[in-house]
Amino acid sequence: MLLRAYGIARSLVMYHGVPGWHRRASRLYGEFLGPGDVAFDIGAHVGGRVRVWRGLGARVVAVEPQPDCLRVLWLFFGRDREVAIVPGAAGAEPGRARLAMSTATPTVSSMSPGWIRAVTTDSSFARVRWDRSVEVEVTTLDALIAAHGVPAFCKIDVEGFEADVLAGLSRPVPALSFEYIPSAHDASMEALRLVERLGPYEYNYSPIETMRLAAPRWLDASELRRRLERIRPRGRSGDVYARLRPAPGGPASAT
Repeated sequence: MLLRAYGIARSLVMYHGVPGWHRRASRLYGEFLGPGDVAFDIGAHVGGRVRVWRGLGARVVAVEPQPDCLRVLWLFFGRDREVAIVPGAAGAEPGRARLAMSTATPTVSSMSPGWIRAVTTDSSFARVRWDRSVEVEVTTLDALIAAHGVPAFCKIDVEGFEADVLAGLSRPVPALSFEYIPSAHDASMEALRLVERLGPYEYNYSPIETMRLAAPRWLDASELRRRLERIRPRGRSGDVYARLRPAPGGPASAT
């Protein structure tokens, strides 16, 4: 029980207590979201981004499988009619799946055994233990869109399960992000391939929790791959951002 409390407290400090994080995140996500937009938070954890997006006026669909994190989400946002909390996970198809949980570091709980094997070679994961598991409900992005509408932005941060989540999406959305971890490079590149197939996207990259885009201009997929290959030896993770290229004479839009 104490270890579980420690893990959740650590996450709360990370996503709600770091000075300046909320301001930087609001500035970044303000490029993608505005009042009345729908935003999907796939892997909502303890709601750091839900809080930011609600501050921007967006309606939020928060998908989270971890029971302790769900309790925090219900506590913080359960009375907010503009936040739909969805217990469970997103994946390639509906059903049930097993989530490997890390009690002390719940940020790295994962539904991907391959990702867990890959990151255990990373020294930054040396002390991480996946010490329990739980079976969770799985939905798809297509099903969430049918229920809640097309998101202006969809964040996918599910510790190596990103490609599975994207496999459950059959149409482009205006903008999205997915996590990149150098020690699980192949999983991230598979996620990128799936995004490429969805539509004509352009890309950028933000080092872990800086809430700032690293490239001064948006990149094509080949440029992004080269950039990620260059930073790969440094072992610094982050998030890949993708947005539909603006149509000639108009803003980007999903088709």
